[in-house]
Amino acid sequence: MKPLVYKKVKRVRHAPPVRVRLHITKGDTVQILSGDDKGKRGRVLRVVPKTGRIVVEGVNLVKRHRRATPTSEAGIVTFAAPIHHSKAMLLDPKSGEPTRIRRRKDKDGTLERIAVKSDQPIPRTR
Repeated sequence: MKPLVYKKVKRVRHAPPVRVRLHITKGDTVQILSGDDKGKRGRVLRVVPKTGRIVVEGVNLVKRHRRATPTSEAGIVTFAAPIHHSKAMLLDPKSGEPTRIRRRKDKDGTLERIAVKSDQPIPRTR
């Protein structure tokens, strides 16, 4: 009879990050749909496609107690933390209300974002 041999199984500890395709880019003005900051409007400061999160100016403010370093002094720092992109909605350029977006190929072949409510193109500000 053959001896029982256990083979080591290779397992994936961390799945590779899946890049999320976002409808929001840096510089857009958005309105928050849910959470503590519901109804607030702000400019998108940073977009993280790997996690599908965005940082909006004045939204989801958190405080961190910073230790003193040779270059900076100690204190309480307040900054905007990331939120999920599905909690924010782009604003319509015509009426200023939150709207869904549609993508359309422009005459020169570039994709442009169109507001569903007013059919107006949303300009990219980077």
